[in-house]
Amino acid sequence: MLNSPLEQFQILPIISLPLVDITNAFAICGLSIGCFFFLHTCLNIYGLSFIPKAWQSFVESLYEAVSGLVLDTVGKEGQKYFPFLFSLFCFVLLSNLLGLVPYSFTTTSHLIQTMTLALMVFIGVNIICLSIHGFHMVSLFYPPGTSLGLAFLLVPIEIVSYLFRPISLAVRLFANMMAGHTLLKVIGGFAWAMMGGGTFLFLAHFLPLIILVLLMGLEMGVAIIQAYVFTILSTIYLNDAIKLH
Repeated sequence: MLNSPLEQFQILPIISLPLVDITNAFAICGLSIGCFFFLHTCLNIYGLSFIPKAWQSFVESLYEAVSGLVLDTVGKEGQKYFPFLFSLFCFVLLSNLLGLVPYSFTTTSHLIQTMTLALMVFIGVNIICLSIHGFHMVSLFYPPGTSLGLAFLLVPIEIVSYLFRPISLAVRLFANMMAGHTLLKVIGGFAWAMMGGGTFLFLAHFLPLIILVLLMGLEMGVAIIQAYVFTILSTIYLNDAIKLH
């Protein structure tokens, strides 16, 4: 057992090469991407059947959920960005779920990982906004119908709020994944300590184990919800960039 609940978040080398080290974080990122391409390859090889199998139903459910999300939030203008948003959703979802595997590693529990994804979305959205609207993009920071006197107060607030978008997007995912995994490790360590504490404690350790199983189900739900929240916020930012509101 680990000595500290936070040791599970350490980035450790698995394979040392002359120029680079293969770490657990790099391996899980590669595995997440590999699982996504594996599902894509299965679709290409086996095609779509009229009566879908389990894996096809799973992929279709993901596809329809993200497609409906983009259509409802952005509209038809956002459909050309669907491949990116679908890939982003699948990567975050697979990273979250793979982190629930015992002795695995949760890449989305590190702020550097979530911040990289958030900055990628933020920079891309700004490029799209500039390419569509040009200098008129500054109207994002000036709410329509605002008087000139009130603009001196609202415009700085809007600018700060806009710049904090990638930070809030990254911290939300990082904090939820890190807190959940820490809680699981604390309860698991508590149950392990009770097993060696005598007959009564050995019998009582089943209680935290039951709680741990329930929390695993809850954490799986959090992993799915956080991937969906990350994607829906990205689509909202994209909608603001396209429609300037």
